[in-house]
Amino acid sequence: MVQPGKKSFLALAAVAVLLTYLAYNYTVPGPATGPLPSTFTVGGKTFQITYTASTQAQRQEGLMNKKVTDTTTMLFAWPSPGYYQFYMYDTNTSLDIIWIDTTGDTGLVVYIVAGAQPCYDLLTCPRFTPTSPANYAIEAKAGFVGANGIQIGTTIGFG
Repeated sequence: MVQPGKKSFLALAAVAVLLTYLAYNYTVPGPATGPLPSTFTVGGKTFQITYTASTQAQRQEGLMNKKVTDTTTMLFAWPSPGYYQFYMYDTNTSLDIIWIDTTGDTGLVVYIVAGAQPCYDLLTCPRFTPTSPANYAIEAKAGFVGANGIQIGTTIGFG
């Protein structure tokens, strides 16, 4: 039988082991390398990329506290494909998030969240994780996906 004081100690020890494991086995993705595109094309329409996020600090900030219009887009880039998660902390509007598996100047849409709502409590913000790996993601104002006929499998060109 475990004594009450030992039970608390064992629980704290288990948490410490878990945190140590996570600290040594989770690596923050490094910066994307190479030149990043300034435009993307989908459905015959070309769009300017307003903001880019190729470092971890830029990816964490995203469109937080930025004015988002119907033409605002942000490209997130990682050095290799992965299951990169998003949350909508302190954004000023709902956004569409499009994950893209890219090789060269083209990519395929592998996952979409349409109309992700802003949240203002980081601890309770919903997290959005793709079901397939991607090395690019695009955020745009909610409605962008529907207005441009974007769905899983859509080809996107980059320039």
